[in-house]
Amino acid sequence: MRSVLALCALTLVLGLPSSEQRATVTASAYNSLPSQTDGNPNEGAWGDEIKPGMKVIAVSPDLLESGLDRGTEVQIDGLEGTWTVLDRTASRHRNRIDIYMGIDVDAAIAWGLKKVTISWSPTTP
Repeated sequence: MRSVLALCALTLVLGLPSSEQRATVTASAYNSLPSQTDGNPNEGAWGDEIKPGMKVIAVSPDLLESGLDRGTEVQIDGLEGTWTVLDRTASRHRNRIDIYMGIDVDAAIAWGLKKVTISWSPTTP
């Protein structure tokens, strides 16, 4: 019991995330091409520069409302590394992420649409 209390106290003092969030979402893929964007193909919805090689995802508006804010770091089951929310999908999408694949159109097409589980730690204001 003492160790649980000590861990809770440490979490509060250091500001460590108290719980990991998980969701199963539909994942598609996109590229830095003018035909796939509104305007500048290397600019995310908030004005962030997005370049091939970066691990970036776009999230649907409902996921933004659920706490997947700009800059949130996300793990995607089945993919290596940490992905960062730097873009938004079109408003018509729900429960969806779009995985950035640079200019590799073949990889994006091969990805298609998949159900994946994502995880992240909530950000503190």
